[in-house]
Amino acid sequence: MGKVLIITDSNSGILQSEAKELGIYVIPMPFTINAEEFEEEISITQDKFYELLGEDADVKTSQPSQFYLEDLWDEKLKEYDEIVSIPMSSGLSSACDNAIKYAEKYNGRVFIVNNQRISVTQKNSVFEAKKLADEGKSGAEIKELLEQDAKKQSIYIMLGTLKYLRRGGRISATAATLGSLLKIKPILFSDGGKFEKFGMALNNAQAKRKMIDQVKSELVKKFKDEYESGKLVISVAHTQNFDEAEKFKNEILKEFPNVKFNYVDPLSLSVACHIGPGALAIAVCSNNY
Repeated sequence: MGKVLIITDSNSGILQSEAKELGIYVIPMPFTINAEEFEEEISITQDKFYELLGEDADVKTSQPSQFYLEDLWDEKLKEYDEIVSIPMSSGLSSACDNAIKYAEKYNGRVFIVNNQRISVTQKNSVFEAKKLADEGKSGAEIKELLEQDAKKQSIYIMLGTLKYLRRGGRISATAATLGSLLKIKPILFSDGGKFEKFGMALNNAQAKRKMIDQVKSELVKKFKDEYESGKLVISVAHTQNFDEAEKFKNEILKEFPNVKFNYVDPLSLSVACHIGPGALAIAVCSNNY
């Protein structure tokens, strides 16, 4: 069986240093701040990013170009027989669909996994893919196995501020001002597609309770088979909210003693551009390999 390289992007939360140790490749997602281009973790730190975001800098997300991806794949295919790439969810960015189109010219040597993951769920898929590659699975087999569980995931995010939803035009200025005055905490949900409104809370404690209760209900419905077979993992993600994320982790460990806990990770800067600091998320996904 040929050598298979696993590639992902920085939306997975996998650091460049981790990638080198694991033998995978992480594409740093590009974005612009005040018209100057940056690459996550390469040319800007999380702290500097949030500093500029707090100063109301003009931040716009982007994606790797066709030329960047083809140059990367050409170089890596000199050493590897196949590439399996796991980009962020196609429901959140066109990067995945574009990569699928670009890969067509590689005659079955580049496989783009469209299993609609982001952040800690994407990270979990990367580790699953690496394990499958190490076991001798082909690129086609890895893609098929990961895509079988595309919908076996849920992410709930409590936002710390309404400011960035307003800036992106997702809510009106009036609604954002009123919500901020009342200290309302919106909760968003995604199972791979775009993030949709799940609910509202009056404070952090109520928001966390709503998210935990919803995940509990999913354990006996949506994730029943995975839960009963021990093939389910829970993680926490956040935007510049590490202390609260650690507290949330401890609460989750008490609430879900029979589910494996995976990670406490910062959300990628590409996501933070749209939701700002202070967010807190719980993510559940299948873990079969």
